[in-house]
Amino acid sequence: MPLKTVDATLSTFNAVFEKFKSEAPNNKSNLILFLADNEPSTNRSWCPDCVRAEPVIYKKLESSGDDVALLRAYVGDRPTWRNPQHPWRVDSTFKLKGVPTLILWENGEVKGRLEDHEAHIEKKIDSLIATK
Repeated sequence: MPLKTVDATLSTFNAVFEKFKSEAPNNKSNLILFLADNEPSTNRSWCPDCVRAEPVIYKKLESSGDDVALLRAYVGDRPTWRNPQHPWRVDSTFKLKGVPTLILWENGEVKGRLEDHEAHIEKKIDSLIATK
């Protein structure tokens, strides 16, 4: 089965994440991609690293041939994300420092991650997925 994608925002994340975790054993790989929201005026991400990384990540995951689940978690607009008390910055599980961040989720925990400056590098994405 191909890539299965589900989206969440700050307000919907907990419910979506619970469902994602409950379905995780059915997939070869489970990943969470933390991204910037799109600007309403342009319908484009305010984050240039996200714009660069997203197509590469999707291409690699879609071509894997395995059952892969991807939870896309949108961090909010730029001012929301810049707040040092942003929920995912201070979360003890995710500890986000930048976006995009691609996380490999396995057995109820973070098993690997690629952060903003490396999330677009194909070899690193391959290595992250191969960690499973």
